[in-house]
Amino acid sequence: MNALLGVIFHFIGGFASGSFYIPYKKVKGWSWESYWLIGGVFSWLIVPPLAAWLTIPNFWEIIQTAGGTTIGYAYLFGLLWGIGGLTYGLGVRYLGVSLGSSIILGLCMVFGALIPALYYQLNPTDGKDTIGLLFGTTWGRVVMLGLLVCIMGIVVSGKAGMRKEKELTAAPAAGDAGAENTAIKEADHLSGKDEYKFGLGILVAIVSGVLSACFNFGIEAGKPMADAANALWKAAHPGQGEFLYQNNVSYVVILWGGLTTNLIWCLILNARNKTFGDYTNRKTPLLSNIIFCALAGTTWFLQFFFYGMGESKLGNGPSSWILHMAFIILIANVWGLILKEWKGVSKKTFTTVVLGIIIILISVLLVGYGNSLR
Repeated sequence: MNALLGVIFHFIGGFASGSFYIPYKKVKGWSWESYWLIGGVFSWLIVPPLAAWLTIPNFWEIIQTAGGTTIGYAYLFGLLWGIGGLTYGLGVRYLGVSLGSSIILGLCMVFGALIPALYYQLNPTDGKDTIGLLFGTTWGRVVMLGLLVCIMGIVVSGKAGMRKEKELTAAPAAGDAGAENTAIKEADHLSGKDEYKFGLGILVAIVSGVLSACFNFGIEAGKPMADAANALWKAAHPGQGEFLYQNNVSYVVILWGGLTTNLIWCLILNARNKTFGDYTNRKTPLLSNIIFCALAGTTWFLQFFFYGMGESKLGNGPSSWILHMAFIILIANVWGLILKEWKGVSKKTFTTVVLGIIIILISVLLVGYGNSLR
């Protein structure tokens, strides 16, 4: 039952993360850096402590007594993750929701799942999954098979993306000379992008995917704070199992790091692009822009709110991280289809991206099954 609940919580979190970028498409007249920053203020500064206050009334005392090492490492990994987070936005901009999210989160999934397990293999800690457990037990091998299958799904999705670029950029040659590429214009309009740049997008996606895995490292570094919240919960509610919201206190510190990175970069872009006026430009729908940014930012945070709940049922090992990432990739790809990002491509290319989605779904089932064997 715990495994099933964990999978459900991770699905909700994955849905939130795979969907958070959609409200940004409703923002009118603002540059990327402006709406990314306003949304981020809600993601990293406003909503996390609010969620912690609602679920852990004494969360601030836990942070104050956590110690400099715990807070420092949690903040540092949040800082590195923040770089991955801001390049995530650029990756989606250049590759689209489905392909950009698939590549970025696929890399994030692999690094975030395996590096902690390798660390705990070298530094054994009670309750932590190791590389030895993953490859030396039946449930671990099934989980690793799920990871491998998910990587296959990502490769298939990437192949579909390359076919899309080739087909859409070649479209004018099939018509009158000098004709506008209406397929690209239509795809860009529907996806909310100014341009589709596969090469630049792939480079940004690789950087983002590697650094985004640091969030899982931050959760590990902030575990003493989560353990303190869990201990207080168990003392007040004996016999009721693990505290579902224990990670909410760790998120506050980790996301300070994310806020720092993104705030600095977005302000640099505001200055360089002379877009500080976005925040007060009455020619744009200021109130609705702020509301959509707030919705995007809040939706983004909900991914980790539910991740923490899923982790409390499955443990903060590779299984939780793989499920979380796989669900995000799955939902992002479905959104890509709904938003018609693949409009104008051949039937073979469309079939390829659908096949990628199906393979990723199979990987989710394998990881879930592996956890049920523990």
